[in-house]
Amino acid sequence: MRLVFCGTPQFAVPTLKTLLEAGHDIPLVVTQPDRPSGRGMQLVAPPVKQAALSAGLSVIQPEKIKKNEEFRAQLEAIHPDAIIVVAYGRIIPKWMLDLPRYGNLNLHASLLPKYRGAAPIQWAVANGEPVTGSTTMRIDEGLDTGDMLLQRELVIAPDQTAEDIFPLLAAMGAPLMAETLEGLEAGTITPKKQDDTQATLAPILKREDGQVDFTRTAMEIYNRWRGFQPWPGAYTSFRGKKLVLHHMMPMELRGEESTPAQVLVEHNRLFIDCGGNGRLEIFEVQPEGKKRMPAADFLHGYQLKTGDRLG
Repeated sequence: MRLVFCGTPQFAVPTLKTLLEAGHDIPLVVTQPDRPSGRGMQLVAPPVKQAALSAGLSVIQPEKIKKNEEFRAQLEAIHPDAIIVVAYGRIIPKWMLDLPRYGNLNLHASLLPKYRGAAPIQWAVANGEPVTGSTTMRIDEGLDTGDMLLQRELVIAPDQTAEDIFPLLAAMGAPLMAETLEGLEAGTITPKKQDDTQATLAPILKREDGQVDFTRTAMEIYNRWRGFQPWPGAYTSFRGKKLVLHHMMPMELRGEESTPAQVLVEHNRLFIDCGGNGRLEIFEVQPEGKKRMPAADFLHGYQLKTGDRLG
């Protein structure tokens, strides 16, 4: 097929490469503009742009697309069979939806209708889901509400973080998109409407999502820490300063009651009580303005004792 590919981060790169390997013609790749990054705030090209240029493809980076007549003319001149959208980061306007005969096809990193929105991988892990997956869908004017085409499941291990799941779903979703194009061309795929009553939202993450509420259960806090990797992570405060919790493990208390946010120190090990009669062991922390350190070093350096409180 003749395709236009729209994508920006590393998550979209495997799909672009797989479609090229499958023999599709991609005369144009659309990605977001280069952004400043790092301490020197040098402009850095998005991973999709880097991959596209390495493959000898034409790349454009429009700041806006909705009323961009030059961009519209470029796409109309290509007459694409489909527009592939993978983590592009822009709302697709109606004129673009109506342009190709097979529509605008999106690879969404969840088992729709669950986790519609900007952060489906993070919220699936943060909510303790045992399974996630990828869905190919035809984009409409709603928020991830279009008809589903193909789905594939991925089991989430209890110790995996969102950061672990991203590359797995990217690798799994790439052949799923190629399979979707084959099925559409062969007429073997029947688009399936989403059950809106089963929909859940996965809103864009905010810094405050990482603030630990110790009245939650230990498992809830642990799952949120797994889901919010690498950002916004999990943090609290100690003696008026921010304290990032880098690694933790939940446990259930038997025969004793927990006091949420209270510290317990035992044999150079750091524990924090949570709601629901649970407790977290904290293995690594990062005090404000300091490097990451093992919990034992934190206990010695800051003279923590049982009965101290976090938050």
